[in-house]
Amino acid sequence: MAPENSNPERSDKSSITNSRLVLPYFGPYFAYVAIATFGEKLPLEVNYSLRLLIVSAILWWGWRWYVPLKGQGNIWVSIGSGIIVGLLGMMAWILLIKPFASPSNVTWSYSAFSLRLISATILVPLFEELLMRGYILRLAYQWDTLRAKGQKEAFHNAFFEVSVDDVKQGAWTLPAVAVSTVAFMLGHQLHEWPAACVYGVMMCLLYIKRKDLVSCIAAHATTNLSLGGYVYLTGQWQYW
Repeated sequence: MAPENSNPERSDKSSITNSRLVLPYFGPYFAYVAIATFGEKLPLEVNYSLRLLIVSAILWWGWRWYVPLKGQGNIWVSIGSGIIVGLLGMMAWILLIKPFASPSNVTWSYSAFSLRLISATILVPLFEELLMRGYILRLAYQWDTLRAKGQKEAFHNAFFEVSVDDVKQGAWTLPAVAVSTVAFMLGHQLHEWPAACVYGVMMCLLYIKRKDLVSCIAAHATTNLSLGGYVYLTGQWQYW
């Protein structure tokens, strides 16, 4: 079911344990949410400009600690696969949210919409996939592997003694996929949970199939871009 918990290409980082990687991986996500929350009263153009600048700076700072985005497969095949899955994900998102979403009368200026679309297409897919499939899925895989071996302090050892950099691309177990999917789901509004759950599984399957994060980032970007275009043209902002 799962490849070995080994990645010799990343042995130079094996001393950086998962506990020390929390800030680089979670920092961009929480900064994005914090700006959205505490900058709620700011003009949308200012709010999204701050997200783009600050989160990009954190990603740049943390880049040295992130797992590779590319795998051993053809990168163009991964991008193409991601685009296809991303379009399917957009359609699934709309269908699964439709029963729970109420019509929205939100009016967006062209500048605010453009900044949001840039953020959703470039920034969000990068830091969310690094966190969800790059860190959480791998950490959960390490925990589940140690648990299956009978270690009583499996999570403690996975968090404080090993590194996600040592996990081979595409490594997975069902509990690891479940943990990653639930984490992704909890990052969305309640009415979005069914769609987020299905989408999280789709991203995990794509990651397992292609054994890289490039495909997931391409899929996530395609979904957000196409969904943004759909809601802008139709005015159905409840889907975004």
